[in-house]
Formats: sequence, structure tokens, C-alpha cells
Amino acid sequence: MGADEIIHQSTRLRIMAALNTLERREALEFTRLKAIVNVTDGNLGAHIDTLARVGYVDVEKLFVGRRPQTRVKATTAGRRAFRGHVAFLRKLLDQA
Repeated sequence: MGADEIIHQSTRLRIMAALNTLERREALEFTRLKAIVNVTDGNLGAHIDTLARVGYVDVEKLFVGRRPQTRVKATTAGRRAFRGHVAFLRKLLDQA
């Protein structure tokens, strides 16, 4: 199994790592994920869009009171892809 080119990009790898620490049905609120990954709103939004287009994350937009809230969670396919990419990285490290 090779590198997953979508997840391999460092910001998307950090996003997927953060989401994979959650239970399957849990999601992270956009501002919390932004703080964890340490990127701008626009940068995070673009990377989330890339991950959503390939089916690795689900994005839920809702209102809490009158305030918009965006929540992101890893899909089953995203979790599988992340595990595969981590296995690829471990294999590389074991060969070093």
C-alpha cells in the first residue's frame, strides 16, 4: 500500500489525525479544529473541501441560536484511508 496523496499533505494529515482521535460519530467544531491544526479559516476551509470531495470527511452546517456552526467528522472511508496512510508511514520508518 502506498501513500495516500490526499492525506499526505501536511495540513490534511493533521486534520485527519485530529478527527481520528474522536469516536466514530463525533465531530469537531470548525473553530476547535482550526485551533488544533493552527491554520487560517480559509486554509482550513479549502483543505476540508478537498477531503469532503473525496469522501474522507462529512461537513455539517447548522445554527446554534443565531450563530452558524460548522462541524466536521471523518467518514468510514476517511478513517480507512488514514489507517492505510499511517501503515505506509510506519513501514517507511521501520525501513529507516
